[in-house]
Amino acid sequence: MSPRHIALAVLVAAVWGVNFVVIHVGLGHFPPFLFGALRFAVVAVPAVFFVGRPRVAFRWVVAVGLTLGVAKFGLLFFAMNAGMPSGLSSLVLQSQAVFTAVFAAVLLRERPPGQRIAGLAVAFAGIGLAAVDRGLDGPVGAFALVILSAAFWGLSNVLTKKAAPADALRWMVWMSAVPVLPLLALSLLFEGPAAAGEAFAALSPAGIGAVLYVGLGSTLFGFMAWSFLLGRYDASAVAPYSLLVPVFGMSSSWLLLGEGISPLGAGAALLVVLGIGLTALRPGTPSPGVLSPGRPGGPLRRRVRPTAGPAAEPPARLG
Repeated sequence: MSPRHIALAVLVAAVWGVNFVVIHVGLGHFPPFLFGALRFAVVAVPAVFFVGRPRVAFRWVVAVGLTLGVAKFGLLFFAMNAGMPSGLSSLVLQSQAVFTAVFAAVLLRERPPGQRIAGLAVAFAGIGLAAVDRGLDGPVGAFALVILSAAFWGLSNVLTKKAAPADALRWMVWMSAVPVLPLLALSLLFEGPAAAGEAFAALSPAGIGAVLYVGLGSTLFGFMAWSFLLGRYDASAVAPYSLLVPVFGMSSSWLLLGEGISPLGAGAALLVVLGIGLTALRPGTPSPGVLSPGRPGGPLRRRVRPTAGPAAEPPARLG
């Protein structure tokens, strides 16, 4: 990844890290499924009536809308509302990088180099250390729901890569329109219309601000940038940068919610940063006979080093 795109990935991680504090605020004003529906509604309405359809098959729009919007965020909001702490949620959710790499290997036949796998291992060692430091102080069921939410995020990463939308704005607006009605239906079914009425009757600037941040900041900007990066690089190369989210999540929780950061937690964050650094470095040249992907959309090609004769001359530089 180029330095500019690495900076963009880090910025997205910062926006998503602070987002967990904002979700904590928003869940104090809205029930979880209603909050999720409002999150995507502010992105899709009224933009969906003015922005043209993305140039991808509509089945990809629906698939990502359901896996990312309904499954991932519905489960996450429900788990946090059930008692899962915001800082720990930001940490556990980053297991999505493993799910992304697994789904990409199975569905896209991506083979991440050993250096990237090592970086993931170091970063996840940091996540494990931070989990030990913070303790699993949330309910076990809510913890499991966040893991399941991470699995759906990993699947949505691979589906987005497969769809390869050319226009990130159109993609995000139309994708955001998909989960609104399903989440509203879940809200009516499990939360009831009375809960929605009470939430709107007690509407405050903090509640409005939370909806706008998670909708326009985290969803529109964050996932537009994420979709752009997934369209240019392997999913297994982009996904590890989300491991920085708990670093920003724990920091913002410390600054805004008064949650402390121990020396063990600081060491965990350092491991995460070091792991990200390993994944960002350019991998070494594959050894002879190792299969490596060819051009995007093309078959796997075998790189073979000549066994004899002088080294080939480098190709002439165009221009």
